[in-house]
Amino acid sequence: MARRQEQEPARSEITELTGGVLRLELPIRLPGLGHVNCYAIPDDEGVAIVDPGLPGPGTWKVLGERLALAGFEPRHVHTVIVTHSHPDHFGGAARFAKECGSKVVAHRRFSFGPFSQTEEPEVSVDDLAAHHRHAHGEPDDAEEDDLPETLRDAIRDAHAILEHSRSVGRTPWGGERPRPPFYARVRWRFAQWLGRSFVPVITHPVEHGDVLTLAGREWFVTHTPGHTGDHICLHDPESGVLMAGDHVLPTITPHIGGISSSPDPLASFFYSLDRVAEIQGIDQVLPAHGHPFDDLPGRTRAIKRHHEERLERVRQISRDLGVPATVQAFSQQLFRKRSWGPMAESETYAHLEHLRIAGEADRTDGNDGALRYITG
Repeated sequence: MARRQEQEPARSEITELTGGVLRLELPIRLPGLGHVNCYAIPDDEGVAIVDPGLPGPGTWKVLGERLALAGFEPRHVHTVIVTHSHPDHFGGAARFAKECGSKVVAHRRFSFGPFSQTEEPEVSVDDLAAHHRHAHGEPDDAEEDDLPETLRDAIRDAHAILEHSRSVGRTPWGGERPRPPFYARVRWRFAQWLGRSFVPVITHPVEHGDVLTLAGREWFVTHTPGHTGDHICLHDPESGVLMAGDHVLPTITPHIGGISSSPDPLASFFYSLDRVAEIQGIDQVLPAHGHPFDDLPGRTRAIKRHHEERLERVRQISRDLGVPATVQAFSQQLFRKRSWGPMAESETYAHLEHLRIAGEADRTDGNDGALRYITG
C-alpha cells in the first residue's frame, strides 16, 4: 500500500514554487499526518508566512532552521497568516507576534481554547485508518483480530482527543462530547495563567473578499467553512496560485465533523468546494499537507464524490435496519470496529444531519437522550 502524500515526513529542503513562494516542510506528530507545509512569501520588507506549524520549542527551532536556509531569520517575519484554528496551523503565530512584532491574520471567526466544542482531528476516519494500516504493513482487508497490539493502541490513541474527558457533557446525538485530552487542557490553562498561551491574538481579522498585499501582489481571501468554520484560502490571480490550507488536500480528505457552528457542516463544505473550484486560472494549488498539485476542479469533484458515496451508504444502512437508529448504530455499520468511537460518530452525525436538512431523513429524540434517524 503506497503511503499517502500527507503522511510523508517533513524534508529539510526548501522548494521554490510559482510566484516565488517558498515551501517549508515542518514535522508534526498528529494521527494520519507527517508534516505541515509552511509557505513563505518574501518581499522587500522581509517575509510573510502561512501556517507556522505546531506550538512548542521543537517546531520553533525547525522553522528557524528552514527560514535560515531561505536567507531569513524569525525577526524578518512581518506577517503570519493562519488558514484555520487547528494548532498545527497557528502554533507559532503567538510567538512571532510577541518576539518579532509580526501581524497575525486569520478569519474573524478564529477561535480556539481548551473548552471549545469544535476541536476535532485533522484527518477523516477512513484516512486515519489507512495511515495506521500502512504504518504497520497491514492490508486493507485485515481482520480486527489480526491487527497487532501496537496498531490497536495507535488507533485508540487517535481517538483520545475525543474520548478522554467523559464528564463534560453530551453531544447533540447523545454520545461523548469531543474534547482535547485532560492533560492538554491542564497545560493550556496553566499556560494561560502564566500569560504564555500559544493561542494568538488575531491582529488583522479578515473576511471573504478581503484583499491582502503580499510580495506586491493582491491575494484574495476566500472563506471556505467545512473542515472548520473559520477556514480561509488565499488566491493570487497574478501567479495563478491558491493557498488551500486543509480545504483541498491532494490524497486524503479532511475531517468533517458534526460539532460545528454550522447546522450542516457538510453542506458548508460542499459549497466551499464549489466556490474554489469555480475560480479561474488556478495553475498551482498549495495544500497544507502533501505536495502542490494543479487539477483543482478534479480534486474537488473527487472529494465530493467520496462524501456522496458515504451518504448513499448511510441511506442503505437505514434501509437495512428498517427502523429509526442511533448515530452510534449507523456509525458501527459505516466504519470498521477499529474506528468506532466519538470521531466516527461525529462524521456520521454530519452526514445524517445533512440528509435530514435536505428532507431525506427523519429524526426523533428518544427518552434516553439519544437521537434516532431513518431515511426516506
